[in-house]
Order: sequence, then structure tokens, then C-alpha cells
Amino acid sequence: MVNYQAAPLDRTFAALADPTRRALLARLDAEDSLSVSELAKPFPVSLPAIMKHLDVLSDAGLISRSKTGRTVTCQLTPAPMEQAMEWLARYERYWTEQLDRLAAFLEEDQWQPNPPSSSSDGSKPRRKKSTKRGPSRSK
Repeated sequence: MVNYQAAPLDRTFAALADPTRRALLARLDAEDSLSVSELAKPFPVSLPAIMKHLDVLSDAGLISRSKTGRTVTCQLTPAPMEQAMEWLARYERYWTEQLDRLAAFLEEDQWQPNPPSSSSDGSKPRRKKSTKRGPSRSK
């Protein structure tokens, strides 16, 4: 089986699976670059936890980091997201075509619901056979 850019795509989707990482990316999208401490401020988790999230995003290629003195700044890198969007667009086109074909089929004038079969017209549900009650226990 051929893997079409499976490893980078897997890393991208794995990184996007976490809501904290998506929130970090949203913050970086809103501002060009932020220091790690500025990026971590609104989150109720520790700075080491944010650093681990940033490591995952960096490994996926979704962010880049640069260090100036003691300050590490992060920037959004759009290339992996664009690749993920291209991959998703292929499947969107496929499913759009399939659903359009289904809609066209359902809208055809020739389509009629199946008429009831003649064998079911004369049949009625059977009554349950009653059985004799066994001796009751009276005390």
C-alpha cells in the first residue's frame, strides 16, 4: 500500500486533535508572533505542559520557534495545514459528487415506491394461541 505523505499528514492531524493545541494555533493566527510565556498566559495549565504542546506542534511543522536571548517566540507555519486542507478537499469533492448523484437519483420522476406485494394483502397477524392455565397455588 502506498502512503501518500502519510507521516507529515498523520503528525498534522494528531497535533490538531487536541483542543489546547488548536487554541494555541488560533492565538498565533491572531498575532504574528508571541513569546512562549505570552502564549501560555490564558491557559490553566503549567508552562511545562504548554512547552510539551508546543513541541508537538513544532514536530508537526505547524509552528516555528526562534530564540532571541532568553525569549523564545513562536510563529504559525501554514504549509502543513495547507497540505491537510488539500487532502480534505479531495475527499470533499468525492463525497460531493457521490451525494449529487444520489440526489439526482432520488429526484428522478421514474422512481416509484414499491407497491405492496399481493401476498401480504390477504394475510392478517395471527392470534396467539391461548394455553390452559396450570393449577394455581392457593394457600
